[in-house]
Amino acid sequence: MSQFRVLAGVLKGGGSPFLRWRAGGLTWRCWAHPKRGCSSRTDPLPAVVSNSSYVEEMYLAWLDDHKNVHESWDSFFRNIQASGPSGEADERRPSALLQGRVLSHSLDVAEKVVEDHLAVHTLIRAYQIRGHHVAQLDPLGILDADLDSFVPSDLITTIDKLGLYGLDESDLDRSFQLPHTTFIGGQETTLPLREIIRRLEASYCSHIGVEFMFINNVNQCQWIRQKFETPGIISVIVSRFEDFLARKWSSEKRFGLEGCEVLIPALKTIIDKSSAAGIDSVIMGMPHRGRLNVLANVIRKDLDQIFCQFDPKLEAGSGDVKYHLGMYHERINRETDKNITLSLVANPSHLEAVDPVVQGKTKAEQFYRGDTQGKKVMSILMHGDAAFAGQGVVYETFHLSELPSYTTNGTIHVVVNNQIGFTTDPRVARSSPYPTDVARVVNAPIFHVNADDPEAVMYVCRVAAEWRATFNKDVVIDLVCYRRFGHNEMDEPMFTQPLMYKQIHRQEHVLKKYSEKLIAEGVVTLQEFEEEVAKYDKICEEAYTSSKDEKILHIRHWLDSPWPDFFTAQGEPKSMSCLPTGLDEEVLQHIGQIASSVPLEGFNIHPGVSRILRGRADLVKSRQMDWALGEYIAFGSLLKDGIHVRLSGQDVERGTFSHRHHVLHDQEVDKRICVPMNHLWENQASYTVCNSSLSEYGVVGFELGFAMANPNALILWEAQFGDFHNTAQCIIDQFISSGQAKWVRNNGIVLLLPHGMEGMGPEHSSARPERFLQMTKDDPDHIPEFTGDFDVQQLYECNWIVILLPFRKPLIIFTPKSLLRHPDARSGFDDLAKGTKFKRLIPDEGPASQSPGQVKRVIFCAGKVYYELAKERKQQNLDRDVAIIRLEQISPFPFDLVSEEVEKYGNAELIWCQEEHKNMGYYDYVRPRFLTVVANKKPIWYVGRDPAAAPATGNKSTHLNELRKFMDTAFNMSSFQD
Repeated sequence: MSQFRVLAGVLKGGGSPFLRWRAGGLTWRCWAHPKRGCSSRTDPLPAVVSNSSYVEEMYLAWLDDHKNVHESWDSFFRNIQASGPSGEADERRPSALLQGRVLSHSLDVAEKVVEDHLAVHTLIRAYQIRGHHVAQLDPLGILDADLDSFVPSDLITTIDKLGLYGLDESDLDRSFQLPHTTFIGGQETTLPLREIIRRLEASYCSHIGVEFMFINNVNQCQWIRQKFETPGIISVIVSRFEDFLARKWSSEKRFGLEGCEVLIPALKTIIDKSSAAGIDSVIMGMPHRGRLNVLANVIRKDLDQIFCQFDPKLEAGSGDVKYHLGMYHERINRETDKNITLSLVANPSHLEAVDPVVQGKTKAEQFYRGDTQGKKVMSILMHGDAAFAGQGVVYETFHLSELPSYTTNGTIHVVVNNQIGFTTDPRVARSSPYPTDVARVVNAPIFHVNADDPEAVMYVCRVAAEWRATFNKDVVIDLVCYRRFGHNEMDEPMFTQPLMYKQIHRQEHVLKKYSEKLIAEGVVTLQEFEEEVAKYDKICEEAYTSSKDEKILHIRHWLDSPWPDFFTAQGEPKSMSCLPTGLDEEVLQHIGQIASSVPLEGFNIHPGVSRILRGRADLVKSRQMDWALGEYIAFGSLLKDGIHVRLSGQDVERGTFSHRHHVLHDQEVDKRICVPMNHLWENQASYTVCNSSLSEYGVVGFELGFAMANPNALILWEAQFGDFHNTAQCIIDQFISSGQAKWVRNNGIVLLLPHGMEGMGPEHSSARPERFLQMTKDDPDHIPEFTGDFDVQQLYECNWIVILLPFRKPLIIFTPKSLLRHPDARSGFDDLAKGTKFKRLIPDEGPASQSPGQVKRVIFCAGKVYYELAKERKQQNLDRDVAIIRLEQISPFPFDLVSEEVEKYGNAELIWCQEEHKNMGYYDYVRPRFLTVVANKKPIWYVGRDPAAAPATGNKSTHLNELRKFMDTAFNMSSFQD
C-alpha cells in the first residue's frame, strides 16, 4: 500500500476537477472520479489506498458503463485493452496491466488528453476575455474601435495559431468536453474543436464585443456568458425625422443623429424592457447630438413645438438653443400598456456636466417614493465617445454609483461612439483603448456593438435592461457608429478627416440596408415600407404647418421638473407672500435639548463629543445659540413641518471644524451610529446627512439634481473649505446661476462655503464671493420699484437666494470658521421667536445709534470682519463716533435698508470695510450700488487689503500685519480728509 499525495485540485476558473499525484516513482495526472473527485486544492483522496485498488474502482465503473467516467479514463482503459497481451483484458482487473511499458504509454496518452482539454478550456477563456478586440464593430470598416490593429495572439484566427495550445489541424474535428464556464454548447456537453471556435467567434467576434471578464463576481460573469454564448441568441421614423429637419432648415444647426439612427430604437428597447420589469419613471441625460430626435420620437414632445423653435421670429421662450433643452412627459408605453414618465434633463454644451445632475434627480425620486431598490425609477445617460473618455466628471459620477447615499441602483449608459471628437482623432484624444474604459472602475459590463446592425443593437439593449433589473448595477452600451456630417450641419469634416468622410459619403444609410434585408427575407413588403415612410412624412408636414401658428413657446413644454403643486400652469408661484419663520419657545427648547443629548440608550460616545454636548446644553439653558446650534434648530424646525432636509459634502457628518456632530459614532460597536435629529418628533420628515466622496463637480451636480425633484425640501451642499467650490464651477455657472434664465429651471439648492481670512493660506481662506456677485443679475445703477413687499419682490426677481418663500432660488452662504467658537458670535432665543424673520441688514444698536447726527463715520461690512471692527472700536473708545452696520444679505442688494441707514447718518462719511483683497470680496459689487443710493453725491471709501493675485497669505505674521494696517485705516478719522 502506498499513499497518494495530491499536488493539485480543481482548475482555476471552473471546469472538471482533476487529480495530480506522485506514487511509485510516476507522476499521475488524470480526471477525478465523477463520484469521488476532489472539491478543492487541498482535499486529500478519500483514504490511503493502493494504486491498483483506486484504478480498479475506476475500471469497474467503466466496465458497467463507459459514460460513468470521463473521456480521459475511457481512452486510458481502451488503450490498455488494445495494447495488453492476449487474455489479460478478460481478467476484468487492470492490476496486471499497470506495469512497465504499457502503463507508461497509457499514462502518456491520458496526460495528452488532459492537456488538450486544458488547452481548449484556455482557448475558450481567451475568447471570453479578448474576443472583443477582433469584433467587427466599425460600420465603416476602416478603424479599430479599440485604437489597436493587433490581434491577440491567443485567439485562433489562423490554423497555425493552434500550435500555441499544443494542437494542430488534425485536432479540429476531435470532440472536447466543454467546461462549466461556457454556454456555447447549449444542451451538448462536447463539441468538435472546429465548432467550438466557430461558436466563440459568433459570440464574441462578430458585431458585438463584450467586456466583462474583469468583473469579480462569478454569478454575474456566468449571467453574461449565458446571454451571449447560448446558441441562437444572437427603423423608419428616426431617419425620416432627420431628413425632414434637413430639408426644412438646411442652414440651421440641429446636431442630427445621422450615422447613429439606431439610438432611437435602442432607447425605446431599453425603456420597453425596463417598463416590463416594473419601471414607471425614467430620467435621462444626453449631449446635444440627437436631442431633438430623442425629444420627438422617444419622449414624444409635440412636433409643432419643436419646429416652432426654428422660427427666428419667435417672440419669447427659453433663453437657450433648442438642442440644450429638457422635457417632462407622461405617456402610455405601448409595449406594456403601462404609464411611464420620461424626463430629459436640460444640459449645456459642457457635455457630461448633466451626468451627476441626472443621478441626483433619480435618487431624489427614488427617495420620495420609497423606491430603495430602484425598481420604479431609473436613469439612462447618453454620452459622446470623446467626452466620455475625456471629462473627469464621468469618473466622479461612476464613483457615486454604489455609495449608500448616492446610488441610483444602476444606470444604463449609452455611448454614441462617433469615433471622432469634433475634429479630433481618437488616437490623440485618449490613452485608453476604448472610450468606455473608465466604466471598468466600477466593474460595469461593457457591450460594444456595431450600430449598423439593428438586431445586434436591440439584443444588447435588452440584455443591458435585464442586467440593470437583475443586479442593480451600471452597464455600458458602446454604439460604434459614425457622424455622417460634421460636428454640426454647417461644419466641413473633410478638412481634418478626409479618408473617413470619403468612406462615410459612400456608406449606405442603415435604414436602407436594413429595410432591404427585411424585404428580402419577406418580413415586410416594399409597399408596406413605403407606406410607413409616407405616413411619417405626412405627420411631420402637418406639424410643420401647425408650428407656424405658434407665436410663443409654452414654458411647460421645457420643464423636466414641473412641480405642479407649487407653480401655476404658466410657471408663476401660486403665492407671493412671505411666511413667518419664528418659532415657539417650547420648539426651540425641545430641539436644543435633543441637539445636546444622545437619544439611544447604551450608546458610547467619545469624551470630546460629550463635552461638546454639555456645552450645547449650557447654551440652551441660557437661551443662547452659536452657529452649530442655530443650524440644528433651523433644520429641526423644518423637519417638524414635514420638510425633508439633506446635507451632503466632504466630512459634513462631523463638520470640517468639529462643530456639527450630527452623526454620533459608538466608540465600542463598529458601524453603530446615532443621528439625533431623526429623533426629534414622532411624525417628522427624515434628515439625511451624508459624507460624500472627495468630489466637488460630481457631488454638487448630484445635489443640484436632487433639489430639482421636490420644492418642499432643503438640499444643502457644504464645501470642506469654500475655496474648493471652484472645481464645481461648471455646475455653478451653467446650472445654478443661469438655469432659470436658460431653461426655466427652478431650484432651491444651498451652498455652504466656509470663508474667512485667518492666515491659513490661499486655499483655505476665500470662497471667492466676487464670482457669485458678478453673476448676480440686479442692476447696480437702478433702485427697483415694487408695489408689494420690497424684500420678497426683489428676491423673486434675482437669480439666486432662498429662504422660506413661495418660490425657489439657489442660496450661497459664506459660512464662518473661527466664528464657530467666537464668544461674541451668539444669538438669543428671542432672535428666533414668534414674529421674527431674517434680517437683511443689522443696524448699529450701540451708542452711535442714539445720536446719529453726531456720528462721523459709518462703516458698512459683512462677515467676520465685523467682530474685529467692533473690538477695535471699543479699544479706541469710538463707540459714539463710529457706527458699524452689517449687510447680511449682500445680493440682491438691500437698497431700501441701506438708504434708510445712509439717511439716518446724514453727516457721516461712508466706508466699506472688508478683510478680502480689494480686487476680491464684495467691494466691486457694493460700491456702484452705494453710489446709486447716494445719487453719486458723496463717496464710499474702501478699507481692506490691497489688490493681490492670491486670495490670502499663508504667513501668520503677514496676515496680522495686514489686519493691523486696515484696522488703523478704518478708525483713523483723518485718513480720508483732504
